[in-house]
Amino acid sequence: MHIAFLTPEYPHPNIAQSAGIGTSIKNLATSLHNSGNTITIFIYDQPIQDIFDDSGIRIYCIKKKKYKFLGWYLYRKHIEKFCNQIIKQESIDVIEAADWTGTTAFMRFEIPLVIRFHGSDTYFCHLENRKQKLKNFWFEKLAINQANGFIAPTNFAGELSEKLFRIKKKEILTIHNGLDLEKFENNCPEKFTKNTILYIGTLIRKKGVLELPDIFNKVRQAFPEAKLLLIGSDSFDVKTNSKSTWNLMQDLFTKDDLGNVNYLGKISYNEIQDYIKCANVCVFPTYAETLGMVTIEAMAMQKAIVNSNIGWSQELIIDGESGYLVHPSNHNLYAERITQLFKDDSLVLQLGKNARERVEEKFNINNLVFENISFYQNIINSNKKAQ
Repeated sequence: MHIAFLTPEYPHPNIAQSAGIGTSIKNLATSLHNSGNTITIFIYDQPIQDIFDDSGIRIYCIKKKKYKFLGWYLYRKHIEKFCNQIIKQESIDVIEAADWTGTTAFMRFEIPLVIRFHGSDTYFCHLENRKQKLKNFWFEKLAINQANGFIAPTNFAGELSEKLFRIKKKEILTIHNGLDLEKFENNCPEKFTKNTILYIGTLIRKKGVLELPDIFNKVRQAFPEAKLLLIGSDSFDVKTNSKSTWNLMQDLFTKDDLGNVNYLGKISYNEIQDYIKCANVCVFPTYAETLGMVTIEAMAMQKAIVNSNIGWSQELIIDGESGYLVHPSNHNLYAERITQLFKDDSLVLQLGKNARERVEEKFNINNLVFENISFYQNIINSNKKAQ
């Protein structure tokens, strides 16, 4: 098959922006390519128009265009026209896009469209109990209506999206996002920096980062030498209109605690593994996620993890066996789990070992790729029958 992906992000030195969606797409695209399929990536909202090869995968950068009026419509039609030209020229069989902001609203492709539920604005607003802009729901609903089928990274994300968008008579299949486990090895899990807590992810309210100052304070009451390391981009806060969530966090730390906090900002993807290896405990207190790529990356590297316990998380971690699940607002229990791990290195190693085994069982991309191939083929065949 020839499979295309339409995305605003992708991890490559030529592309400025990439996060969890880009990582999961690259993991899948690489595995699909290694399985004998031809892969094309369309990346929109780019500063320049470009074409290049990434280890056998063809990348098309679609330049961002500005319009005096109706830019939200006209740029979509520009993307549609560009993609359809390549689809015809390269005989592409199926195209996949994400649900966020309804990118494919108003687009018509000459091949089947699959939407993967990486997390829509509708989905996140629901989880955060936050009012959504009507136009955002409209765009996402239009995109959903035009798709031929859907893939969800967790049952939770699929079932909630189905309910929110009232999807009927279209298949939604749960296929977990996966990792190439050979790229996430930790040969010395017993070597880590004691009493260090690592958070990786955007500094944004929905990720639960504003819970960390109080949790860290409670940890330091038992372990004054504890360190908190934060890695990820800063962001605007929708509730306070603050330009910096990091500034909000600093105001919540005590002055003494802040001296033991190190915020590194955004660093290169390759460097992050070194910080994961050094961490005693990794924490992900998020309120809104569909799966959480960085969580399973840390699990693959045999780290002890204290994660959110909401919905999707229960499909990643078995509480008390391959990590701990705690609601982000329960600061006492969250801190207790961290201090429990600080006190017991053997527990750290056992949870890390179990986490790796869990990822090998559930999130190995070399196994999951065949589920994706089968789904694409079924969508293609169903579309041919309908014509």
